[in-house]
Amino acid sequence: MGVVMERGLDLLLSISSIATVGQYLWSMRAHFQATTMSAGAMVISAVVAATALFFLAILWILPQPPAALIVGLAIQLISSALFWWAISTSRKARLRFAFAQDNPHSLVTDGPFGYVRHPFYTSYIIFWIGWGIATWSILAVVPVAGIIVIYVIAALDEEKKFSRTELADAYAAHRKRAGLFWPRLG
Repeated sequence: MGVVMERGLDLLLSISSIATVGQYLWSMRAHFQATTMSAGAMVISAVVAATALFFLAILWILPQPPAALIVGLAIQLISSALFWWAISTSRKARLRFAFAQDNPHSLVTDGPFGYVRHPFYTSYIIFWIGWGIATWSILAVVPVAGIIVIYVIAALDEEKKFSRTELADAYAAHRKRAGLFWPRLG
């Protein structure tokens, strides 16, 4: 494959990645409710920005096999599809942003929420794994692992908050049906 084709794939993946990070930023203001940005949300935002810049640098400085770029791009597109499915399903619920101090006030159990309790975090994890694959660098493992840890902590925080609300019993039943990030098998 020629240099022009490889640079074209780099450009396509860069555009897709920046657009995906942009849609996450959009959701912080337009979809999720938050009176203030919590310290945890600030940490997530800083980590996302730093990792995005780091991955863009890797993408343009180091060579990647075209297959890694194509697979990474396909994974990113899957993550965007899940993200927008979760957006359309939860639009009326006005969910809280990650690490919000307030307890949840609604429970969404249809659409992707019927399969996983945290489809937004799942879509973010899938996205970062896809971008990490596309960089085809061992240097991507640590940031991806760090981001996954942050999303696990955020999800477990939300799980605890549900247990303190009148939604606790409904959420406990939902936990039996839907996986944390991945659908339950069987």
